[in-house]
Amino acid sequence: MSLRIAFCASRAPIAQAALAGLTRRYGDHNERGADVIVALGGDGFMLQTLHRTQELAVPVYGMNRGTVGFLMNEYSEHGLPERLEAAEQAVINPLGMRALCADGTEHRGLAINEVSLLRAGPQAAKLRISVDGKVRLPELVCDGALVATPAGSTAYNYSAHGPILPIGADVLALTAVAAFRPRRWRGALLPKSAEVGFEVLEADKRPVMAEADSVSVRDVVQVYVRSQPEVEHRVLFDPGHGLEERLIREQFV
Repeated sequence: MSLRIAFCASRAPIAQAALAGLTRRYGDHNERGADVIVALGGDGFMLQTLHRTQELAVPVYGMNRGTVGFLMNEYSEHGLPERLEAAEQAVINPLGMRALCADGTEHRGLAINEVSLLRAGPQAAKLRISVDGKVRLPELVCDGALVATPAGSTAYNYSAHGPILPIGADVLALTAVAAFRPRRWRGALLPKSAEVGFEVLEADKRPVMAEADSVSVRDVVQVYVRSQPEVEHRVLFDPGHGLEERLIREQFV
């Protein structure tokens, strides 16, 4: 039986052109009845697609019509069904963010790459960090801090000098962004089951915003981050080019 493929694409002209060519060649099924979803665009569009389709339990195979394409496969119109049949699957659990704001509101979001806190004013942020309810760092003066999944460890986390994590590692990276005090603190590796809590100190004077992929929340006073193992994103990669290989390769460039 032939694969039922559903295509989606970013608004970029190059992605729209690819969408037109692929649907002419292979047809296009509704996502709810498809065996696989093929996303055409860059990493940002891939993240949007994974969030949008997370209730469908359908794997997503990305083809790069964007810039970096870390989560994407090489683009080609030829032999797509065979590539999909041979593809390797990686299962990604996102992070859940619960953010409490100064006005008393609460906001929640899911992040495939990382949950980040960033200063939202001219002065550095002051954060108190706890792990599973126990204060581990009474005061971190910084531009921000983040918690990253293994899949997201090569993104913002790596730019902030955080570690690259193997895709199968049951750990999270807690990384400071431009730490001023303690100046040499670079972060920590934590069990995947840990809940990381951030308390914003002097929030009126030093406002902080929190982000979980596309969810952005201003004037947060407390943020809690925990892995969500009950949510599974299934991502397909060409053989030999899966997330594990890419994460290893990134460490030698």
